Order: sequence, then structure tokens, then C-alpha cells
Amino acid sequence: MNLPARVINILIVEDELLIAKNLSQKLEKLGYQIADIVSSGADAIQRAGEMKPDLILMDIVIKGDIDGIETAARIHQELDIPIIYTTAYADDETLQRAENTGSYGYLLKPFKERELHANIKIALSKHQEAVRMQKLIALAAAKSENRSRFISMAYHDLNTPLTTIQLSAEMLEDSELQAKPGTTNKNVARIKKAVSNMSELLDEILMLSKAESGKLSLNLNPVNMIDLCQSILEEMQPIATQKHLVTFRTQTEDLQANLDATLLHHLLTNLLSNAIKYSPNGGNVSLELSCENQQIFFCVRDEGIGMTAEYQGRLFQQFERGANVGKIKGSGLGLCIVKHIVDLHGGIISVESAIDKGTTFIVALPFC
Repeated sequence: MNLPARVINILIVEDELLIAKNLSQKLEKLGYQIADIVSSGADAIQRAGEMKPDLILMDIVIKGDIDGIETAARIHQELDIPIIYTTAYADDETLQRAENTGSYGYLLKPFKERELHANIKIALSKHQEAVRMQKLIALAAAKSENRSRFISMAYHDLNTPLTTIQLSAEMLEDSELQAKPGTTNKNVARIKKAVSNMSELLDEILMLSKAESGKLSLNLNPVNMIDLCQSILEEMQPIATQKHLVTFRTQTEDLQANLDATLLHHLLTNLLSNAIKYSPNGGNVSLELSCENQQIFFCVRDEGIGMTAEYQGRLFQQFERGANVGKIKGSGLGLCIVKHIVDLHGGIISVESAIDKGTTFIVALPFC
């Protein structure tokens, strides 16, 4: 016997009564239940706390002392409720503010039923996976005998719904392209980016679990180091801004070594992406390759925020992040995995850094 699907309760925050009523009718027609309709930020915060709706549709411009974005930020601090913004127009600065509150997208007025329904479904699925991801991270942080096995199972369980969300976003994007050729939906792009970030985090958790359980194997094969480094630098270009100058330097024309290309790719990608991410004001980011005394040296330099000497002592521990990272996102797992990869190769990794003076990572691997 199949149980009936649970009705989704939605709180509408909209100060234009006609728009609110029209939106309410559309939602009820789609099978959703309206928890309430409020017109101010203060009322939204109060009703959200009282009713705990499954989703909030938040108009950015509303009555009262605080706008929809600040209202959403306060709700986000206290309640784990997904929020979709609604607006007649959204400039880039407003969208950036909205994104910083942990929103699940935005909808432009007037509302179309298909787009409304699709965005709500994607937001709810995305939120559900975020909750499960938080539980997974908490379990990864706790030591237990069955941790490795559980993480492996959870990885496969979570990958399936993530793929579904990605496909749903692509279908929504395709339908809009057919309706309006040459246009792009920033909301869909944000959903796809979020799914990509979640997938990367899952990969990191799985790799760390394998490393700690001794199941991360080393597959040594001849690798053209210059080709590998240049390929990785090209991959880094899309995440760099116009303020970054990403360069590769080497004094050798040809360098072959027996290393694990897959693990080395992960190592260098992590160090370089960190160098870019933790250089929010831009500057030079460089990868240097050299060979000496039967060792290969990789040097990754940046001119970013740097780190304290105290934090450098905990740098390669799980879930450790510097006190000065601010709102720069990160899982605290990447450098721990890097250390495992270096150790697996029988190498050494060191760091030189100072606050606001940049950071340099030096990796030395045996020349096999």
C-alpha cells in the first residue's frame, strides 16, 4: 500500500496583495498548501518560527524596516528552512546579497506555473540533500569502527539524488532555451554549481575515508610532468578572476616520473584552487616545477590572506580552517587529503605563510 505524499507547506512573503493571492492560487493548483501570507520581514520571522514551513517564497522588496534579503538572513541563522526569492527585477549586486544568505534561487515576476513548480521541487530536493550532507559530515568527523563502510554506502546513496537534481536543472534550462534562444537562467546556473560543489565534497569525504582505512592505493606509471602541470593550469583558469594572474614556471624542457597521475592531479588542483580562493583580492598565483637530488618539487605560491603560525601546526588536520577565512567557503578536508597523497608517495610537504603576505606550499616527491 502506497502512502499519500506529504503536502508541502509554503509561507508566502509578499506585500502586494493581488500578487500574493495570484501566487497562492497557482501554488494550490499545483498541489501545495499555503501556510500563511505575510507582508513584512518582522511577520515573516515570527510566522516562520511558529509554523516551521517546508519552504518560504520571499519577495525581496517588502514592507517594514528590513527587506527580504535581511529577513532571509535572520531566518537562515535560526531556522533551517529553504528560501526562494521572488522579485520583479534583480541586479547583480542584489543577487550577490541574496546568494550570501544561503538562498535556493530566485523567481522573476510574473510567475509561470511550470517554472514555479520546477524551482520549488529543485529547492526542496537540494535542501534535503544539504541536510543529509550535514549529517554525513558530522559522521565523518566522529570516529567509529563502521565509519568507512558507512561513508562508502552514503556516498552512493547521495550521488543518485544529486544526479536527479542536476538533470532537473538541465531540463529546466533546455526548456527555457527553447522558449528564449540565447538566454541563460542564473538560478539554474547556481543550482548546477551547488550540485557540483556537493559532488566534490562527497568525493573528498570518500577519498579521505579510503585514505584513513588504508584503501587508497598508489598506481605508479610514467607521467609527463610538464604536460600534467600545464593541463591543470588550464583547468584552473575558469575559477580565477580577472584580478588573478595564474602562471606556470619550470627550467626543464622534459621531465618524466613514475607517479600516480590521478592522485597528483587531485593534489595540485587542491593547492591551486586554494591559492585562488584564498586570494580574494587577486594577485599572482604560480605553480613551479623543478627536479633535484632524485626528487621532484612542486611549489604553489599566492599573494592571498595567508595564515598564522599557530594554524599552520593544525593545517593538515580534518575540518580545520583558519580563523581569518571569513565567508570563504571550504570543507576543511582538502589539505588533509593532500597530506595523505604526499605520504602515500613517500614525499614531504611544507608551508610558508604569514597573514596578508600570501602562502607557499612546497611538495617534494621521490623521483621514481
